[in-house]
Amino acid sequence: MASNSAAGWRTIPDTFRLGHRTSWTASHARAGKAIRAVVTGAAGFIGSHLCDRLLADGHDVVGIFSFRHLDLVEEDLRWILEGADVVFHLAGRSGLGVSQTREFAGQYMRDNVLATQRLLEALVAKPVKRLVFAGSFSVYGEAERLPTRETAVPRPLSSYGVTKLAAENLVHLYGRNFGLSVTTLRYFTVYGPRQRPDMAISRFMRALVRGNEIEINGDGEQSRDFTFVDDVVAATVCAATADAGGDVLNIGGGSRVTINALLTALEEISGRRSRRRHLPVSLAEQRHSGASINLARQRLDWEPRVGLRTGLVRQWQWFQQPADHRPGVTQEAVTV
Repeated sequence: MASNSAAGWRTIPDTFRLGHRTSWTASHARAGKAIRAVVTGAAGFIGSHLCDRLLADGHDVVGIFSFRHLDLVEEDLRWILEGADVVFHLAGRSGLGVSQTREFAGQYMRDNVLATQRLLEALVAKPVKRLVFAGSFSVYGEAERLPTRETAVPRPLSSYGVTKLAAENLVHLYGRNFGLSVTTLRYFTVYGPRQRPDMAISRFMRALVRGNEIEINGDGEQSRDFTFVDDVVAATVCAATADAGGDVLNIGGGSRVTINALLTALEEISGRRSRRRHLPVSLAEQRHSGASINLARQRLDWEPRVGLRTGLVRQWQWFQQPADHRPGVTQEAVTV
């Protein structure tokens, strides 16, 4: 990931990857207030924003960019955790569509479940005060009630959702059995600057700029609870210190809208008209999602602050910048 001082990101050597012993530490701690944080998936969409926030708050950050150079199932991970106060586990393999194929299902098991289990083993050997795990709303599948509470029975529809649920269960199993302080945050449809290019809003913006057709699965009346990345990061930071050990918490933006309404808003913001092509419904996608965030409000003293239109404007402004002037993530980044 290239450095970009305008975004608050520190210069990071190319060797800053797992599998190299020259991991980079950014330290400008404020006396008596700093924590030492390990962030997996630090080069990803959410992970890069989280690192920016932690650095701005004066904490020490060890960022793990990519798992491409390290076999998490085989490698000894304890050295990564030396002296850490909190681990933010955001890395994993994402993408609903490809997770349905036989070719990729095994990779999701390995990267989302086995890798998490190996990290947990390292945490037991090197006790860390808190683990914050990035979960996903995909574990719910077609929830019976909206907004959906954390007590809803999970019925994931994709290999991605199944493996995220399995990893979440492992996290809390280790928490109970080994006394680890763990918190899972189930993120709902995160968007904003640096969003991965394969995600819906990024694809829509790219099509609007190029005048291409926008492909929509189904009739476009499916709905999502869109959550701005800054709000997700704020909740994630709160989870590191709040009295939320053992909790599973929904993190949503309170902006549940249909895909058709989202596209209309993007047309208004961009000043461009979309050409829409409707595709067959994907069996991996849930029809509707919406988060009940009452528990997160109570446990984290947190509230989403960025409305959908404001967040879309910010992402559009970022998207309009020349590619070499805006930080971003590549398809090779293994992220949530």
